[in-house]
Amino acid sequence: MDLNDDDSHPVVNGNPAKPAQLEKLRSGINVLIIGAGARGNAYAHAVTDSTNALCFAVADPIHQKRDALGKKYIWRDRQPIAGQRFGHWREFLDYEILRRKKGTDGESVGPGVDGVFICTLDEMHAEIIIGLAPLNLHIMSEKPLATTLEDCLKIYRSLQPPESHSPSKIFSIGHVLHYSPHNMLLRKLLLEDCVIGEILSIEHTEPVGWWHFSHSYVRAKKIYQEKFLASANAGWPVHIVDPQIEDLFESKGMDWAAERLQMRLAEDYDNSTPQKEIERRPWFGRCVYESDNDVCDDQIVTMSWDDDPLPHSKDLSMTERLKGRGAKTAVFHMIGQTEKQCVRRGRVYGTKGEVEYDSKTIRVYDFATSEAQAYHPHQPGGGHGGGDEGLTRQFIQAIEAVELEAVPVEKAQRLHIGCTLDDVIRSHAMVFAAEEARREKKVIDWAAWWQAHVISP
Repeated sequence: MDLNDDDSHPVVNGNPAKPAQLEKLRSGINVLIIGAGARGNAYAHAVTDSTNALCFAVADPIHQKRDALGKKYIWRDRQPIAGQRFGHWREFLDYEILRRKKGTDGESVGPGVDGVFICTLDEMHAEIIIGLAPLNLHIMSEKPLATTLEDCLKIYRSLQPPESHSPSKIFSIGHVLHYSPHNMLLRKLLLEDCVIGEILSIEHTEPVGWWHFSHSYVRAKKIYQEKFLASANAGWPVHIVDPQIEDLFESKGMDWAAERLQMRLAEDYDNSTPQKEIERRPWFGRCVYESDNDVCDDQIVTMSWDDDPLPHSKDLSMTERLKGRGAKTAVFHMIGQTEKQCVRRGRVYGTKGEVEYDSKTIRVYDFATSEAQAYHPHQPGGGHGGGDEGLTRQFIQAIEAVELEAVPVEKAQRLHIGCTLDDVIRSHAMVFAAEEARREKKVIDWAAWWQAHVISP
């Protein structure tokens, strides 16, 4: 048996795998996709193409999106079986509670799912994660975890194990760039190989890209029609406007797809439109300058750390105690109006050298030798420089380690995910603190802020 490298399905002896053969190729881990949009499809593709798990079920209220994902990655040319297609995540919740009750009562039941990818709108994450928490599933939530610190903390509390117990399930967040080959090598060079000694200062720039920022916040004909559909690209981001456009383009041609796109872009609201209707859905044809958009398009965040040695030890010198814990400064710059699209770049300065990176090449300069070495990480293609598939592989491997190899959750979490739910909460909290600093034009002391907002709110 072998697996294709292209966009097709697994093959057996050179022929497309039949459903029964396909399931034999899998590890027995079943996952549910909640949200059949662009991110849901990206993870469904990665699960199918890059792991031994089975994309088993999908939940989405828009039947075109739900069925399109299901036909491509789940039931394919078959009819969906019970437990594979849901119109809402609550429908899945009710089904799974009943399925488990029947199983406990000795009835024969169909298979369930081991893990879930939550790929809905950001503001829905908290409700879904908290609602699914009693099912004790492995969870991968798209970023951000939630849109408020309060909701992040509610999620954290809902997923905590009983007192004196260790976590029983894996939790991951959709920080896909953590798992791109470029960033994994960068991390290894800096933190494991210590190629520049102790890190002193970091400057990182996130150039969003003028049209990418426009796509995100300025919904316009120029972006969808002229830049993409006119170039025979009916996929992302065009299919975000309407998932049927891609099918129309393939089945009926450019004119039909363009007509559908124009119809959707013409949708607008005015003073008579109820506020709930305005907030309920995106308005892809409305310019950001005519909307209530207040998204920051140019932000610089400066973070500094003082020396933070470990407690005194007679066996360690101060230099050893300060390893990795010396004073540091980090500057993060996000800018929307750029030529480069998401080509992240930066420099890291250390006691023994300097690192420069640009998403494709990592250059290490050594002070002692006055020589530089360039690294060219593998560029696998796909979403986020291979990060989509990287994260998905790590999440599934963590589940397999727990469910199939009896590896303790905490060990699998660290080994495969590389961070914990605690780390996720802390990183999100820092973002909320940075936003508070920007809005209120003040410097925030992290320890005091954490105490006031998280420990004793």
